[in-house]
Formats: sequence, C-alpha cells, structure tokens
Amino acid sequence: MSENQIEEINVASGEDLPEVKQDKAEQNGIKPEIKKTTIGGQALIEGVMMVGPNRTCIAVRKGDGTIHVEEVKQDERVSYFETVPFIRGCIRFYKMLVTGTGALMKSADLSEEGREYKKEDADKKASRLDNFLTRHYNLMITISAVLGILLSVGLFILLPRLIVDVGAKFIPDDLMQTKWMSVVLNLVEGILRLLFFLLYLTNASRLPDIKRVWRYHGAEHKTIACYEAGEPLTVENVLKYTRFHPRCGTSFMFIVLAISILIYTVIGIITGNQSMLFNLLVRLIAVPFICGISFEILRFVGRHDNNKFWHLFAKPGLWLQRFTTEEPDGPICEVAIASMLAVIPENQEDDKW
Repeated sequence: MSENQIEEINVASGEDLPEVKQDKAEQNGIKPEIKKTTIGGQALIEGVMMVGPNRTCIAVRKGDGTIHVEEVKQDERVSYFETVPFIRGCIRFYKMLVTGTGALMKSADLSEEGREYKKEDADKKASRLDNFLTRHYNLMITISAVLGILLSVGLFILLPRLIVDVGAKFIPDDLMQTKWMSVVLNLVEGILRLLFFLLYLTNASRLPDIKRVWRYHGAEHKTIACYEAGEPLTVENVLKYTRFHPRCGTSFMFIVLAISILIYTVIGIITGNQSMLFNLLVRLIAVPFICGISFEILRFVGRHDNNKFWHLFAKPGLWLQRFTTEEPDGPICEVAIASMLAVIPENQEDDKW
C-alpha cells in the first residue's frame, strides 16, 4: 500500500466537498439514466475503501477531524486466469481480501492520527512485535488474509460437516447406505451452515465497534446508489438513498452458502456414504469451485436484477444486509463521498457493469 498521501480534506471546518461533474444532459435539466457501476467498496475503521476501474482509494476520518484520502497501489498486470469465467472469481476474491485486509490495518492507524493522548502513553516505546510488524507489513497482510480464509472455511464449511458426521454415527447402517439419507444429511449440513452464518452476523452486529463499521458500510452503499442515479455526490443527496445494495459482498456470501448446499448434495449422491476425513477433504477441495460459480451468478444477477424473476435471487442478500449495514450520518457519508470521488473514471463508460 502506498504511503503517499494524495489529499486531505478538512471537513471539521464545514468546507463543502467537490461534486461529481455533470454531463450536458443533466445541465439541461434532463434526468440522466440510472446506470450500474462496477465501482465497489468496503467499510473500514472510520473510513471507506472504493475500488474503481482504474484506481483504488481509501478515505479515513483522522483523529483531528480531517479526512485522509490515499490511493492503494495495485498491480496493473492482469493474468490470463483472471479473465476466465469460473476461475476469475477465486483469484479476484483472494486479491480483494488481501487488499481489504491491508486497507483495514491502514485505516486503524490513520484513525488514531491527530488524536490527543496522555503523555505517558505517547512516550511508550514500540514493542518488538510492533517493530516486526512494521518491517514485514506486506507479509503480515498476506498472513492475515490467509488466516481469515482458513477461519471462514473452518467455521462455515468444515464444522457443519463435522457435526453431521458425528451425528451420523448414531444412524443405523441400513439407513446410512440409502441415497436419500445422503441428501438429508447434506441438507442438514446446509441448514447448520446458514445458521452459523446468521449467528455470526447477529452477534457481530451487536458489538459497538462493529456497528460503527456497519454505518460506514451503509454509507458506501448509499454513495454508490447516488452515483448510479446520476445525482451530485453531496451529503444531502447521498442520505436519501437506501443502504441496501444488490451487488454487495454480503449477497455474494449468501450465494456461496446456497451453492455449497447444492454442490455438496450432488457430490454426496455420487460418492455415497464415506469416511469423515473424505467428506472434509471433498468440501475443502470444492471451495474454489463454489466461489467461482458464485461469482458468475452474482455478476449475472447483477446485470439482470431489474428482471422480476432474477430479482428474487437478490432478495436474501438484501435481507442479510440488515445485519451488515447501519444508517450513517452526514459526517460518515462525507468520508464515503471523498473515497468515491477519488476513483470515478474520467470516461463514464469505463465503470459500466
């Protein structure tokens, strides 16, 4: 991540943020057509990261009340596999996870800048661990991202199957050999997976610090919706839009969980009753394929979410966003706007979905 600061906007003094340039049609009083943008984002600690077609930028509210806007330097090279359907989803998901983890760590540091502390706290020397993390920043970001993936796979993929396999030991052997029992066990596994996910979201959303991050998530969605509607990116305009967006990472996670139920059920029908170790290994191996399929479904539904039939597929993800977003206030929207303005391309065709 680049250490170079691009821009600092002092909003504590009430200065207006710049607006998005209006095209000729809008200047003539013609309401522009609502478009779907590829620009997406992520909530940070006291900030928002926006990913555009040409730039990725973070905006963070510092301790002194200013907004720090900084570009996240990305590798501009795009490998062949990043363009191949059903493969590109896994690669893009991993790259975004690494970028998002780094942005999250960066925002934690920036949000503390300018904040007043007691002298004894400010005089404390950095520990050996702090010095190590500073020297090996990129390594720690990669390790954190990998650990996050392993934790998610273990909690939402492997643990439900482990519970099902333990429970299956109490089922008579003659029933276990039937095909329909395999279907039942996989459905129970899927229900447990969804239950774990819901419990995770509901409990996380009760934590004050997480609720604060969810407010920035809501501001990110509102800002993107305002931009897609073609309105100037002002706080007043942004606040009137909904905090629920059909093309959100929460929707992607729900699709992953739903597709996993289908894929694992089919695998169970083909392989039949197998050992606990075999079942866990199959689920681990199938994770990249499930992510790849889910990515393509999300893109397809995103293109056709105006269609009533395909809009139904977005409904569960929109409902789950009640747990991952909160209504933001004006100052929080100012941060999201600052991040959005930094990534909007000069050519308005570059970011079309």
